[in-house]
Amino acid sequence: MRSAAAWARYWRKHAQKRFRSLAWKLDHAQSQLKPDGHMSIVTVQLGQCGNQIGFEVFDALFNDSHCSRGLCSKRENEAYQASCKERFFSEEENGVPVARAVLVDMEPKVINQTLSKAACSGRWKYGQHSCFCQKQGSGNNWAYGYSVHGPRHEESIMNLIRKEVEKCESLSGFFIIMSMAGGTGSGLGAFVTQNLQDQYSSALKMNQIIWPYGTGEVIVQNYNSILTLSHLYRSSDALLVHENDAVHKICVKLMNIKQVSFCDINQVLAHQLGSVFQPTYSGEGLFHYRRNPLGDLMENLVPHPEFKMLGVRNIPQMSENSLAYSTFTWAGLLKHLRQMLISNAKMEEGIDWQVRPPLSGLPPLGKMSVNKETHFNTSIANLVILRGKDVQSADVGAFKDPALYTSWLEPVHAFSVWKTQRAFRKYEKSAALVSNSQSLVKPLDMIVGKAWNMFASRAYLHQYTKFGIEEEDFLDSFTLLEQVIASYCNL
Repeated sequence: MRSAAAWARYWRKHAQKRFRSLAWKLDHAQSQLKPDGHMSIVTVQLGQCGNQIGFEVFDALFNDSHCSRGLCSKRENEAYQASCKERFFSEEENGVPVARAVLVDMEPKVINQTLSKAACSGRWKYGQHSCFCQKQGSGNNWAYGYSVHGPRHEESIMNLIRKEVEKCESLSGFFIIMSMAGGTGSGLGAFVTQNLQDQYSSALKMNQIIWPYGTGEVIVQNYNSILTLSHLYRSSDALLVHENDAVHKICVKLMNIKQVSFCDINQVLAHQLGSVFQPTYSGEGLFHYRRNPLGDLMENLVPHPEFKMLGVRNIPQMSENSLAYSTFTWAGLLKHLRQMLISNAKMEEGIDWQVRPPLSGLPPLGKMSVNKETHFNTSIANLVILRGKDVQSADVGAFKDPALYTSWLEPVHAFSVWKTQRAFRKYEKSAALVSNSQSLVKPLDMIVGKAWNMFASRAYLHQYTKFGIEEEDFLDSFTLLEQVIASYCNL
């Protein structure tokens, strides 16, 4: 096993190689793009969590693109709809759009429910042969999903994915939705992502992962989480992370939901993902929408392969009842969004306005400590996505402050803004921030610490070793994630 210092040397040695690999993928994707074409994303939904969220994401994308209140011209709305459809749906002969998705679970119940809900909507559906399920789950055991289900069903799952890829005129890459805490989504999800990296090395992979509740859903969730994260760090190009605790608070505080269900949480997640992935203008001007969504996200947000953990913030987020009585200005929205970023707040309620960027020209206060309660959240890269009325008048200058970013990247390279006059859902004005920053250091450090405490007492290890995951695999995971934490802390 490598020591932490040895791992750091290895990482630095190979970082340049991996960086060149990502740059090559972006160049390759651009070369595949036809002059008037848009690139498609194939979504892989894994496990109960991945399939339930996947349904809500496709439903949100479809409903938004067919929303009558787009607040823009008919021509622009049609261009927006066409761009969304090309990314996420293919057309069947009867005119019902079919999601570009593969559904995988080791138990049939959730997949059957998901297929049924989509078909019953009458607006869109999943493909007839786009699912793979079995009768036996993974028992919340990462090792069983990764070492047993993965190799056993590899051929069938990869065949389904290949068939979906063949339907795309140009492939932007894969969007893989999964949880970290269970067995199928996490273990099988890590196995499938590794296979996608092996078989589609030139395609981009973004994993959307659900961070478990801190109080715990599964007793071995911290083991499952560190194994998932360490494997994905080796095979994925970016990890888009949502924390269940943070989304739960949004449901309670902003959406005014008294009894929060997983369905409520998944709808908030779908709203956030839709606000990121729906079309925005390219540099070519109005009505010209970005054609390579995953490639553009990676190019703007992952400037170095050692830093690939992304988070999403949205403003405003509220119930439909509240929305009817609310008005917003771009200046107000962006002021709040910037403070949410630097104080590491996940929603606009309860922002700490005392946190300020370090003043230019003054010596830094020292590197981040994971134990510090209030800390300025340093960024590597930020992408602000603005949608709605008078969007061209929005001033994003405050996000270009060099004090927000690490010293080794100029703001001109670290900050991007995407815009469209087309409103998202029923929000006249809305902003999303996708950020590569220190915001996940504390939750990552907590998960690694809890997993290490269990590992030190050898708790539950036999459940993993009997399926081929040895102690050395755990130690490799700890070493890699400790290096990720150290790298983000030293920004």
